[in-house]
Amino acid sequence: MTAASATKATTEDVQRALGAGKVSVVRRVVVWSTIALAIAGAGVGVKRWRAAVANRGPTFVSEAAKRADVQVTVTATGTLEAVTTVDVGAEVTGRVLKLTVDDNDPVKKGMVLAIIDPEPYQASVDQAAAQVGAAEASILQAKATLAEADINLARITTLRAQGLANQADVDTNTANQLRAKANIAAAIASTSLARGQLKYAQSRLDKSTIYSPIDGLVLSRQVSLGQTVTAGFQTPVLFRLAQDLTQMRLKADVDEADVAHVKGGAEAWFTVEAYPERKFVSKVVSLGNDPKTSSNVVTYQAVLSVDNSERLLRPGMTCTATIVAETKKNVLVVPNAALRFVPPTAPGAGPPPEQKTITEADKKPKVYVLRGNTPTPIEVKTGATDGIVTEIVSGDVAAGTAVLTDVKEQP
Repeated sequence: MTAASATKATTEDVQRALGAGKVSVVRRVVVWSTIALAIAGAGVGVKRWRAAVANRGPTFVSEAAKRADVQVTVTATGTLEAVTTVDVGAEVTGRVLKLTVDDNDPVKKGMVLAIIDPEPYQASVDQAAAQVGAAEASILQAKATLAEADINLARITTLRAQGLANQADVDTNTANQLRAKANIAAAIASTSLARGQLKYAQSRLDKSTIYSPIDGLVLSRQVSLGQTVTAGFQTPVLFRLAQDLTQMRLKADVDEADVAHVKGGAEAWFTVEAYPERKFVSKVVSLGNDPKTSSNVVTYQAVLSVDNSERLLRPGMTCTATIVAETKKNVLVVPNAALRFVPPTAPGAGPPPEQKTITEADKKPKVYVLRGNTPTPIEVKTGATDGIVTEIVSGDVAAGTAVLTDVKEQP
């Protein structure tokens, strides 16, 4: 190859190389330009999305006003007890010799529940009976003395009429007769006293046997065999009996603020901790007038009837009672959340809530509705409430009106 040919070949190689480089650079410029445009477009899209979200505003939750029944209730707490509860005690002192029943045993009226040692009381009865016998003998003796005095007085009176006796003898026999009559009266009185003592001693003996005064159930036995009971100023309680546990009563304390709403015959229900999911139906029997004060809280006792035919309830159980004070039929109601709803304040729209001055208009009940995208308040007059919904007495609200209850935060 000549030098000229070599030079020509080298030049062509260089040109080819330079041509190839120019093509590569152009391609790189195009690629990077495309990426830059895409990033810029994405940034514009994000800005537009944020602007759309900002313009969309908050999402409100609403619920339609409707017509429904409103049941106004009063809540009270109390305890269950038997309708008739009897404490059976001992009126005499002594050692318990026998017990015939225990807790939860059924009893019948007149049934023997316990026997207290009768020995000392039997001795008192025997002694009193002997005194009665002696007193009755004294009456017979006094009557015999009177009969003798009558005979003597009659004889001396006859002799005095015949002049065979003096007046002094007549006077003496007359006095003897009067004393004999007085002795009879004293003997009769002594006999009555002795019989009274016998009756008392017999009563004490009878009371050493404890009988059931009612048909029912033994709630508790509070004495043990062999225990000595002492009847003093306070009668010791041996047994507590309930007449009938299929019918019970609930005594509930009603707050003085709710007394005006509780009436006799009002429907009610209650719950107990043993059966938290069950409501037991009841009815108000009466509301007492005697106030009870505890921790400066004044309450009045309401008595509710309880049907315990299933025997699920027991005396002493703590109950939470709900008493129906009033029922309003087919009235316009809104959820209580609508009356509590306050629309959010836009940034820069005003001072924070804690700095805002509360006006009289703010204190009036109101609900909010959407007009356009703006929550608009409507003043209303409220009525009865059951804690979930509230009656609307007046205001520009009708059945079907969507009232705002909450705000959902934007994602």
